[in-house]
Amino acid sequence: MKLAVDAIVFGYSKQDGVSVLLIQRKYEPFRNCWALPGGFVLENESLEQAVIRELSEETGIQVQYLEQLYPFGAPDRDPRQRIISVAYMGLVKTSQFQHLKASTDAEHAAWFSIRKLPPLAFDHKLLLETATERLRTKIRYQPIGFELLDRKFPFSDLEKLYMALLGRDINRRNFSKKILSFGILEDTGELSRPEGKGRPSKMYRFNQKRYRELLREGFHFEI
Repeated sequence: MKLAVDAIVFGYSKQDGVSVLLIQRKYEPFRNCWALPGGFVLENESLEQAVIRELSEETGIQVQYLEQLYPFGAPDRDPRQRIISVAYMGLVKTSQFQHLKASTDAEHAAWFSIRKLPPLAFDHKLLLETATERLRTKIRYQPIGFELLDRKFPFSDLEKLYMALLGRDINRRNFSKKILSFGILEDTGELSRPEGKGRPSKMYRFNQKRYRELLREGFHFEI
């Protein structure tokens, strides 16, 4: 029996919505199939060190937000032998989308919209579904959605992000009123470039320091 890690890394763009990072496998089993980045844990490393290494080797990216999800250990999940994999969920900002460099076990690395996925190797469809549900649940009670946005963003980007993650429309007026009432968004004093004939919008950034202060005071983030 061997121990492995797999990474479900989400990104977001206004054009494609929520995307997940996949690699095309270079070797059997499932040669040329798309799969989640991951691999075996080495003797001298922790689980988190293993997933960071695999992401760097197979995709060339570094993920700032990583969260351990669950172990997956069905006896037949890998045709080679009994392998238990610990899944991690990662979030990256849109500015990192183009910094992909496949190597080692990966022939290619690419972002795929979660609405248009290719068939996945192993039990990775289950891992992705589990991580997607975790993300949709967690954004309602922790502000992890900001990990998917650029450091400065117009409020409309935040609205579109939540609609994409929740898979439904939201009441934009109520959403704006509630988010701004938390006091965790900082007006940068800058304006966005207008799209088409639209008007420039205020640019905001997430105030992580203020959020930590509010947590110490008993604040609960809830959407």
